[in-house]
Amino acid sequence: MRIGTGYDVHKLVEGRKLILGGVEVPHTLGLLGHSDADVLLHAIMDAILGAAGLGDIGKHFPDTDEAYRGISSMKLLEHVGALLADHGYVVGNIDATVIAQQPKLRPYISRMEENVASVLGISVDQVNIKATTEEHLGFTGREEGISSQAVCLLESFYESSVAVADSANRCSSCQGCSKEF
Repeated sequence: MRIGTGYDVHKLVEGRKLILGGVEVPHTLGLLGHSDADVLLHAIMDAILGAAGLGDIGKHFPDTDEAYRGISSMKLLEHVGALLADHGYVVGNIDATVIAQQPKLRPYISRMEENVASVLGISVDQVNIKATTEEHLGFTGREEGISSQAVCLLESFYESSVAVADSANRCSSCQGCSKEF
């Protein structure tokens, strides 16, 4: 079992869409960034990559690479999910918080959770997203930016497998070891 944390922040500006958790949220301002600047997905990806010991999103998707200019962070999350599978990990759960004074995010959270779960191939009940304000304090309270924090628990394929065994067939659901019971 492994745990990772993620944090991201982007500045609010005019002329950009506000994308959070792969959902376009109606607002007069959007987040500035090289990609779609989805601060929520960026924090989630950093938590996942950290738990797997695979660095961070800057390592995998540098903002100096034009291939990532304007890219949907949902596509980046899909790539991170594939990296997990390649390294033998599955998501146990994700818990994330978006910190924004405005807009109110409650109406969009279910879709955000569904998006994350769908792309990672996990159940919606393994993803929990919350939103909070900072009571008009700090840069988020002054509506200068939005930040997000995330925590992710990972398990290896072996840890997450459920084996039903008998003495003749070993673990019928596990291909990876030669344990006999």
